[in-house]
Parts: sequence; C-alpha cells; structure tokens
Amino acid sequence: MTFSPQPKHLRGATLAAAAVSAALLASCASPGLPPTAELATARNSIAKAESASALESAPLELRAARDKLAMAEAAARDEQFVRARRLAEQAEADAELSERKARAIKTQAAARELARGNEALRQEVERKARP
Repeated sequence: MTFSPQPKHLRGATLAAAAVSAALLASCASPGLPPTAELATARNSIAKAESASALESAPLELRAARDKLAMAEAAARDEQFVRARRLAEQAEADAELSERKARAIKTQAAARELARGNEALRQEVERKARP
C-alpha cells in the first residue's frame, strides 16, 4: 500500500484546523479572566441586603451569601476563575433572596399594623354611631 500526499489545497485546511484546535485547547487550559464584575455585584447585593435589615429578618440567607462570596474571593485569588464566577453568582442570588425576604417581612408587618389601625378606626366609627 502506498501513501499518497494530500493535495496542496487540503494541506492548508488541515494546518488551519490544527491551529484552531490548538488555540481552543490552550483557551481551555488558561484560567481566563478574573470575575471582577461578578464579585463586585455580589458585594453590592450583600450590602443592599444588609441595609434592608436582612441580618435580623433573613440571617441564614445572608450568611450563605457572605460565605459564598468569601469562597469566591478565595477561588479568584487561586486563579480558579470559573469556580469563583459560579460562587459569586450564587452569593448574589443568596443576597437577593435575603433582601427580598427581609423586605417581605417588613411589608407584612406594615400590613398588619395598617389592619390594626383600620380595625381601631372601624370600632371608633361604630361606637360613635350608636345612640
């Protein structure tokens, strides 16, 4: 069996495909870019949750957000950028959950207070309407 060389027009395509494959493999091996924006967004979300009194109303969710942010920052320092990005996104989600839970609890308390005030007004109107 004899080996016949590739035609010239196919050699260039083969070399180009090999170069693209090598570039793709190299990009998979590199750590990529640090998740700076994701970390900043997670920090901001935690700050918003804290200002919404999440520490009192949703402490477990806020704690999870803080823990995941700390792990994300550690992963970023270790150049594990994919893991860091994922943890930062999870921290943001946990922080948003804690903020929303805290705001919902405040809203429920305000609604209960309004209902009590309305009931007191209703009773006062009824009392004054009696002869």
